[in-house]
Amino acid sequence: MTSLRPARAADSLSRCTVRPAQCLRTRLASFPLTQRRHKSGPYGYTQAKSLVFSKFGEPSDVLRLHTHSISPSLPSSSLLLRALAAPINPADVNTIQGTYGVKPSFSPLIGTTEPSVIPGNEGVFEVVSGSSATASKGDWVIPAKTGFGTWRTHAVAPADAVLRVERDGLTPVQAGTVAVNPCSAYRMLRDYADPPLREGDWFVQNGANSGVGRAAIQLARLWGYRSINVVRARDSEAATEALKQELRGLGADHVVTEDEFQSREFRDQVKEWTRGGREGIRLGLNCVGGRSAQTMAKLLGADASLVTYGGMSRQPVALPTGLLIFKNIKFVGFWLSRWADGDSAAKAQTVNEILGLVRDGKFKDTPVVDVPWGWDTEESVLREAVQGTLEGFRKGKGVFVFGET
Repeated sequence: MTSLRPARAADSLSRCTVRPAQCLRTRLASFPLTQRRHKSGPYGYTQAKSLVFSKFGEPSDVLRLHTHSISPSLPSSSLLLRALAAPINPADVNTIQGTYGVKPSFSPLIGTTEPSVIPGNEGVFEVVSGSSATASKGDWVIPAKTGFGTWRTHAVAPADAVLRVERDGLTPVQAGTVAVNPCSAYRMLRDYADPPLREGDWFVQNGANSGVGRAAIQLARLWGYRSINVVRARDSEAATEALKQELRGLGADHVVTEDEFQSREFRDQVKEWTRGGREGIRLGLNCVGGRSAQTMAKLLGADASLVTYGGMSRQPVALPTGLLIFKNIKFVGFWLSRWADGDSAAKAQTVNEILGLVRDGKFKDTPVVDVPWGWDTEESVLREAVQGTLEGFRKGKGVFVFGET
């Protein structure tokens, strides 16, 4: 809103024949408005809203929406950021539940009545103001490390806590969903086979229709790897076949259901695909655990690696002794946070390469469900969107898409 000079305001009120407060509202309403994409409070303060939790539990029970103000006086080398898009990842939900590998520290920094945490590890922001040699007003940035707290309309962050991404040719959702699933697929495919995978090599993965799975399929197609992909059957044969076709369209060589994967005949099928087993499967990507992971391990060739990055079945990964001794199968884990927080330069390189593929039309977005977040969006809507991530088959990953905030 255009400011009213104090002297002019006083003159107006001195001539007012009605109550001064009413007169001032009338005078202010007559001045033109300057449209802003963020709420402006008294004295230039930015009004912000954040989803927070102050104890662990189910999102529907512990999440609440907190309103606070951000001072126009920013710390040195800091940026005021406005959120554009922030996905709801399973790890975010696990963090709220208190079941994730690392528990966050509760803090009263944004003025909550109890020490709280802002959830959300992934997202994209626009720079509103601040001083930095690496980012300017209007630039898009993503968190450099995990634990940033992206489920909020605005944030103040040190300039070195974010990475600038080139916004041209991208949507906010594309930029806001690059740092977790695509980067996980990229690093596991590139870093965990020894020697590294080459054109024509095979890998197998379960959870193949997940964000990581879809990214792995597309990257494998670009790099010349061949893939066997396992999915859960849908409610009907038609729906299952539609999912298989969708993944084949992304570049999957073979797509099977868990039941087909577990069948006695499947090992013979794999031998047929891999020239009698002479082209051994060199890498397995496991996000399910339990029997699915064990079956995957038995399909791997000598000196292969099985990488576990999730445990959807909540069943342990059993390690057959013979595979360890006679086939020298390596069982390892991948935790994106360890990689991303340990090497920001590598994260920036990986992010930029993937976004380059997106711009070139070589990498498709993961299916998403937009969750609009405007200034007047109710707490219950946001909370239910997070809780819904735990439900069964979904059309896509939930993503907060910020409007007029």
